[in-house]
Amino acid sequence: MLATTIFEFPIRVYYEDTDAGGVVYHARYLHFYERARTEFLRHLQFSQQALLAEKQIAFVVKSMSIDYDFPAKLDDLLTVETVVDEVKRATVVFSQCLKREERILSKATVKVACVDLGKMKPVALPTEVKAAFSQ
Repeated sequence: MLATTIFEFPIRVYYEDTDAGGVVYHARYLHFYERARTEFLRHLQFSQQALLAEKQIAFVVKSMSIDYDFPAKLDDLLTVETVVDEVKRATVVFSQCLKREERILSKATVKVACVDLGKMKPVALPTEVKAAFSQ
């Protein structure tokens, strides 16, 4: 694991995230994790739109494993914690967890690939992005 600090991103659970019983749908956790990774990039001073416009690259999820330990519910104020576990030439592996106060509700490991959108093929992470992820 890299010696990266934990990036924390708050999430509020809205009615649209839940079923009739007020429990968060399993697929919504993917949305929460995605938002946190996007905000982590912003925190590192990178815009996905700028990377696309300037370098024709995007980040796509290559694989993901997720565990659901406890349900999130309507109106919960949650925190997504994101840590970079591994940086390779064209991929980044993130560990993420969703918490309500100190209780871990869900954990995910997400492998993201950097791709050239024109060719739809993996390409090396830009040097500055790789350096930021490796700190």
